[in-house]
Amino acid sequence: MAVSPAPEPQGTVPPQNLDAEASVLGSILLTDQALEAILIEVGLGADDFYRPRHQLIFGSMVRLKERSEPEAVDALTVCDDLAKAGELDDAGGEAYVHSLSNSVPSAGHARNYARIVKNHAISRRLLVTTTEIQERVYSFEGDPRALVEEAEAALFKVGHADATGDLRSIEDVLHTELDKLERISREGLEVTGTPCDFKELDDLTGGFQKGNLIVLAARPAMGKSALVTNIAENASVNHGKSVALFSLEMSETELAQRFIASQSKLNGDDLRKGRVRADRWPKVMKATEKLARAPLYVDDSSDIGILEIRAKARRLHARNELGLLIVDYLQLMRPDGSTENRVEQIGQMSRGLKVLARELNIPVIAVSQLSRAVESRTPKTPMLSDLRESGNIEQDADLVMFIYRDDYYNDESDRPGEADIIVAKHRNGPTGKVTLTFLPRYPKFSNFARDPAGQVAVAGNGAG
Repeated sequence: MAVSPAPEPQGTVPPQNLDAEASVLGSILLTDQALEAILIEVGLGADDFYRPRHQLIFGSMVRLKERSEPEAVDALTVCDDLAKAGELDDAGGEAYVHSLSNSVPSAGHARNYARIVKNHAISRRLLVTTTEIQERVYSFEGDPRALVEEAEAALFKVGHADATGDLRSIEDVLHTELDKLERISREGLEVTGTPCDFKELDDLTGGFQKGNLIVLAARPAMGKSALVTNIAENASVNHGKSVALFSLEMSETELAQRFIASQSKLNGDDLRKGRVRADRWPKVMKATEKLARAPLYVDDSSDIGILEIRAKARRLHARNELGLLIVDYLQLMRPDGSTENRVEQIGQMSRGLKVLARELNIPVIAVSQLSRAVESRTPKTPMLSDLRESGNIEQDADLVMFIYRDDYYNDESDRPGEADIIVAKHRNGPTGKVTLTFLPRYPKFSNFARDPAGQVAVAGNGAG
């Protein structure tokens, strides 16, 4: 079905280039191999054409190629297809279709003509979207922040329309996936997502995967914030991944001090209280310079909801493609909906973060509190049912990890400073347990291993 052109403001004509449209169609009639390149490399669709008859002609060309036995695309086959569909007269008739190939400057430049058409189509969609936003402003009666989020989502969709397409055949999906798997195998890649630089955890997860919602949950004092700030630091500083950290619990000053102490291997308390020896300041300056070069972004808004997080993430992603987004933590977020039911509120937040992960095609880590049910049983190892106000958290999450420290509950524990990272749910991989140790002088976790004699040996987390 043809799509009508954008409504025209009085006295102006929407962005369009009819010569470029005719040249695209004429180039395909001269050499139908151009059609595949235009579809795949430019992502041109029938509704990208401004002139309705051009929409019909291009639609016919695509139909001919998508048949079970593809037909050659030329003036004769296109006219025949349009006639069978009852669209030939609306497309300008046979004479117009045949004339298109005569107006092509150079058939070899078909992709350039297609890009001109595509760019004008994006501009027209922007006009339509902004007009709709204006109309919504005049008629909207709800929370203005919700309207801002709707507007930003609509504008993001205009700018990234090619990122979300129609249904794909399993054949196309398999070819894409096979190419990726072959590259991974050839290059010997074990971590295919964003690495956290804790080797055993990266081995288990393969890195945090695009489009996934990762939930990291624990009771208080287990080190949730320490772990996610380590992950953010490692991904951005060591691997150049752009990371957005929304910290509802710690201020940006506290985060900066934590990052500097970690990078410079200084006692965090000494740094905060100004007890750094003069000979250690070069190390602090070097760590600060290294952090300053990292694509790490922090937001310490203490009153923020899912709408603002999504809006800010979209803006940052448009400027600097994100490799990871972290929210610390879920239960401190402001509910944006009208419901008073806490389970439903948390469910809306977790669902919103999952949608954001899919929309931007990035991994999103949501830190979450566990309920007190953990404290009432022995052993106190966390389970999925312990997710506080779990509502949809478990359902939305692709990966659920718990932090458990035996020495928190047992004064005589033979595992001081050790933390078990329990992967309790992994939608696309194995579950299991990885043990890290907290380096007491620094705000940092590290991988470790035990030698046969049972001694703890720190192996490092790749962050120095």
